[in-house]
Amino acid sequence: MDGILDPLVLARWQFGLTTLYHFLFVPLTLGMVLAVAIWQTAWVRTGKIAYLQLTRFFGKLFLINFAMGIVTGIVQEFQFGMNWSEYSRFVGDIFGAPLAFEGLIAFFLEATMIGLWIFGWDKLPPKLHLLTIWGTMLGTWISAYFILAANAFMQNPVGFEFTPETGRAELVDFMAVLLNPVALAQLPHTLFASIMFAAGVIAGVAAWHLKREQNLEIMRPALKFGLWSMIIGGIGVIWSGDALGLVMVQTQPMKMAAAEALYHTTANASFSIFTLGTPDGTNELFSIRIPHLLSFLSTHTLDGTVEGINDLQAEYQALYGPGDYAPTIWITYWSFRWMMFFGFASILVAIVGLFLTRKGRQPKAWQWNIAIWTSAFPLIGILIGWIFTEMGRQPWIVFSLLKTEAAVSPNVSGLSVLISLIAFTLIYGILAVVEFRLLIKAAQSDPQTFELEEDDEPAKVAVEASVY
Repeated sequence: MDGILDPLVLARWQFGLTTLYHFLFVPLTLGMVLAVAIWQTAWVRTGKIAYLQLTRFFGKLFLINFAMGIVTGIVQEFQFGMNWSEYSRFVGDIFGAPLAFEGLIAFFLEATMIGLWIFGWDKLPPKLHLLTIWGTMLGTWISAYFILAANAFMQNPVGFEFTPETGRAELVDFMAVLLNPVALAQLPHTLFASIMFAAGVIAGVAAWHLKREQNLEIMRPALKFGLWSMIIGGIGVIWSGDALGLVMVQTQPMKMAAAEALYHTTANASFSIFTLGTPDGTNELFSIRIPHLLSFLSTHTLDGTVEGINDLQAEYQALYGPGDYAPTIWITYWSFRWMMFFGFASILVAIVGLFLTRKGRQPKAWQWNIAIWTSAFPLIGILIGWIFTEMGRQPWIVFSLLKTEAAVSPNVSGLSVLISLIAFTLIYGILAVVEFRLLIKAAQSDPQTFELEEDDEPAKVAVEASVY
């Protein structure tokens, strides 16, 4: 019973589940706002009604998702004081700074701009109204950066001094926290992945309509936009992922070693696509490998040396005392590969989709179904990527400074955490049903029509456009 009600285990499960649930909405917001801004810009510049219809149609999906993201994000902050008070006490001086800036600057900007965008269709001049959606995008992206900067401190603590008298890490250089190499590498990787997810949703929705031969003049351009965005975003993810991998090797070499289950320091290290090993994971029985690839990913040289788990374990024991400093190997190993699989699979689906729909061709029903069901591939890859990022840091909650087991609230019982975990799960399950039904209803609806000629001025369209 004690194992079931272990506060540490339950608190980790609660934070992990609520974080992943919240992150269902974040990447779609980051990617969809860019697509909506591009379409509205095209409408203002050309006056073509199709662009306005795309703006309004996918703008509804963006707004539904944006609202749910705000609701689920609030719960995250409560958990720091509820289940992780020792963590909050230790890094509150540092962690709170970027989160405060996120609320005071980024969220204020995006909340103001999105309000003007929603209610300003028939009140603001088209070009001024266009600035509000770009302002919304800027606010959401800045917000993402401040949150990533806070998370990056957990991966690579910088800009602080440890005060023995208080037992806390105290902020001494805020710019060092903001310019953390991990945050600088995480931002483009997160944004490009978000573009891929939004592209998948756009392509999936368009495929649903095109399968039924509905709204062809609107959904065919949307499909092309989504497929091309998927490829562009995928290329960006590969480029930024390579940069992030180099930073990870420099700041958290154990994470890279665990990602390959590499126990011994190796030069000319290969990368295993698939491996079978002994139950303890220390010996390999069978594997499919790409020669030199791990060395290249880690050092950008084919013969570079990659540190192994055993050597790093000995080094960390000398630095930090007795303990197991390797994360759960099977989680990091397989999450790293599944993350890449869903990313590359998404790009492949987009390429095939462009080929099958070239020159106005109409794919078969089963091919449209594949497009619809694979639209979630980028999201699955993103969620698995965050599991790799956070689980690969273990046993640290703040790398090299504070272990996860020391960060949990000392006076919160396992039963209390279990009750809140069950309550959050039930509430989030209900919200998931509501969110999914709202998105499906909006996605399956017909785009808004406008009783205007194609060459009418955007200002005239704006006056007749109804608010959401």
